[in-house]
Amino acid sequence: MTTRPSAIIDAVLTGRAVDYTRPGSRSAIDKRAVEGPVRIGPEGLAGDEQGDRRVHGGPDKAIHHYPRDHYASWQGEVGAHALLQAAGAFGENISTAGITEADICLGDRLRLGSALVEVSQARQPCWKLSDRFGIADMARRVQDSGRSGWYYRVLETGTVQAGDTLAVVDRPHPDWPLPRLSELLYRRTLDRDELQGALALPLVPSWRKLFERRVQQGDTESWDSRLGGPAR
Repeated sequence: MTTRPSAIIDAVLTGRAVDYTRPGSRSAIDKRAVEGPVRIGPEGLAGDEQGDRRVHGGPDKAIHHYPRDHYASWQGEVGAHALLQAAGAFGENISTAGITEADICLGDRLRLGSALVEVSQARQPCWKLSDRFGIADMARRVQDSGRSGWYYRVLETGTVQAGDTLAVVDRPHPDWPLPRLSELLYRRTLDRDELQGALALPLVPSWRKLFERRVQQGDTESWDSRLGGPAR
């Protein structure tokens, strides 16, 4: 991966946390496009919220980027779903065309508008996507497809708006594109060499704990709770 990709931002989106589909649940997955400049702080976009701070938001999940490039594939698989008619279907904060997971490596630093951000992890989809689409296995489909998007942490605050450029400015780990990590997360889950290689990366604490546990115990964690969610 020798090139440093760039793209034009076609939408910047934020959402408010509201009661969601299952008893006691809340979510801000329904993101809407914002006009004009939006301030980027240490924990993401001004005006953006998260329904469950235990698993969403925070410095390592400050901004979610989902490629608009994937929408055509999803339309081919699930049909002309109303959510796929505009950016925001997957709860993303940043929408672009021209950059996908295959173009991004863990630890990439990018200029996002006037802010500087760093790729912290790929998204691990949860049951809220399934409820949002009204498709029981949508979260599993997103996981299996590799079309999950990714998260940024904020290194330098700034502003961003639709029409701004997103550009990779530094790539310290060119051998670790996001699809390689997805392969390790979901398919080659107990590949010891790959796990040891990943543990040399600047992983978020939850991923480091996950990979260390796999090495030590030789088994793969259950995904049922994340993908299936609580009882309705």
